[in-house]
Amino acid sequence: MSDRPPNDRRLTEEEFRNEVIHRCNLGESQRHIAMQLGVSRWLVAKVIDQIRKSRGLEEANAPSSPQPMDSADTIPGSLGRPIQKRASKLDALEPQLRQLLERYPRITVVRLHEELQVAGYTGGYSILSQRVRELRAGPAKPLTVRFETGPGAQAQMDWATYDIDFTQEGRRKVQLFSYILGYSRRQYIHFTARQDFETTIRQHIEAFKHLGGVAATCLYDNMKVVVTRWEDDSPIYNTRFLAFATHYGYRPWACQIRRPQTKGKVERPFHYIEINLLGGRQFRSLEHLNETARWWLAEVADKRIHGTTKKTPLELHAQEVPHLLPLPALQFDTAQVVYRVVDTEGTIQVASNRYSVPWQRVADLLPVRILEQELVVYNQGLMEIARHVLLLGQTGQRRIDPSHLPPRDHAAQMESLRERYTTLGEAAVEFLDGLLARARYSKHHAQKILTLLNVYPKSDVLAAMQRAVMYRAFGYSELERILAHQGTPKPSWQQLSESEQETIDKLTDSKPIPARHSQEYQDLLYGKSETPSELSSPETPPQRPPHEPQENNDENQSTGSPTSSDRSPSDDSHEPPDAQDQARGTGT
Repeated sequence: MSDRPPNDRRLTEEEFRNEVIHRCNLGESQRHIAMQLGVSRWLVAKVIDQIRKSRGLEEANAPSSPQPMDSADTIPGSLGRPIQKRASKLDALEPQLRQLLERYPRITVVRLHEELQVAGYTGGYSILSQRVRELRAGPAKPLTVRFETGPGAQAQMDWATYDIDFTQEGRRKVQLFSYILGYSRRQYIHFTARQDFETTIRQHIEAFKHLGGVAATCLYDNMKVVVTRWEDDSPIYNTRFLAFATHYGYRPWACQIRRPQTKGKVERPFHYIEINLLGGRQFRSLEHLNETARWWLAEVADKRIHGTTKKTPLELHAQEVPHLLPLPALQFDTAQVVYRVVDTEGTIQVASNRYSVPWQRVADLLPVRILEQELVVYNQGLMEIARHVLLLGQTGQRRIDPSHLPPRDHAAQMESLRERYTTLGEAAVEFLDGLLARARYSKHHAQKILTLLNVYPKSDVLAAMQRAVMYRAFGYSELERILAHQGTPKPSWQQLSESEQETIDKLTDSKPIPARHSQEYQDLLYGKSETPSELSSPETPPQRPPHEPQENNDENQSTGSPTSSDRSPSDDSHEPPDAQDQARGTGT
């Protein structure tokens, strides 16, 4: 392997960490790594120490993993005698046949048969036709040389998609994850409903556990989970996936585009799975399919005699295990974290399914951690408040925890609602009192009104409540109409967490370029000069550029006409109808 970095492009921080760990696992010294990467030895030692500590404290002083063996000494030899080609009656006449094909490229086999019979050919038509097909074959594609690797040196991973008719779940699309070791050909497969980032990472971890370690390098195609894009014939890896690979100490390797033969060891077994595992079998569900796949791996795939190695994958895997990278003591966190707003029914929505949370959390924006089999909900203080088993492969379902439902005591529910409104301010408490006194189903309205805080800023909601109190317009629909008239909805980015908002602010932190008057461009082109109008009437004030605000006019308009808050209910044509009726009824 070359001692130079993969290319001359400047490495990102995560690519540098991955390169250091990869070279360390290959047995290179820290001094040699530092010289090749152009950094100091203490930086290399620092990166190696950090990664070892993240893999488990007991590994901090552990020796380096064994270096994979040289593949030149471990290539399995092919057994059996080569197939001997039988002599043919056409062998003696092949030079003449080649001449005829070269002189007459479009000559038919019938005419060739006639010409060769004159030359003494006594064979049949079929073998002549076969020989002509061989000689007429177009320019052959460049041969792909099979590349065998030593134990622990390389693995290959890929996805495949199948439509399967389940007897209980009906026809549905499933994704097949496949990870195979290049030396032993031992494989791990698992069927999933999705092939997103989290699922890919989880299946990698399960494959590492199943195979007892990690290969030093893994080949991938250009899936977005692994490769973000290509620049100057070099892959730009997904930083999240690169962090995962660095945690386990191996190096991802993206294959060239449109060259599936680069990782043929994982491509070819898909055909074997289709004809041996999926062919001639029926499955009740996705779970039953994976149960059958586990049995098939243990009893069929691992025990068969491989056509290339002439040995079973289990036999060669026993030789390969000592050369695999050991698993870290601390497993990589594969959970997905999202934010969800609690609706008026006390549930959050994830993947078109609803899960309950404590009823006091209505209208709150809560962080949700999605694991492989369950879902965990936290409050704003990151304390766990709910945990549910995920509804996989289903939509429109609900999981309700009875302890999350509101108490039957009406007084306790109203006390909790009053506490929520008290935290908003005096205007909210006054609005709640009016709502409880005048509106039907006041408790339901009070809970729905809290959800408006996720759509509009708190200041707009409080101003709308003050206006509603002024006109005695109590109710969710009335308050919503007031906000639609004078409120400004939050941008979607404001509903993110504070850390996510800070990241967006940094990315968009740029000073806007103000509009410029066209006269400035004229001055730049032709030079600044006085116009005839300026010479003839110097007393005339200059015209204001159209992009500058007209503050004086705005002030005159504001002093000469009442604002929207000073108008009477009868003058406000945009006021909600219920508010106008109630205002007239009270004589205000």
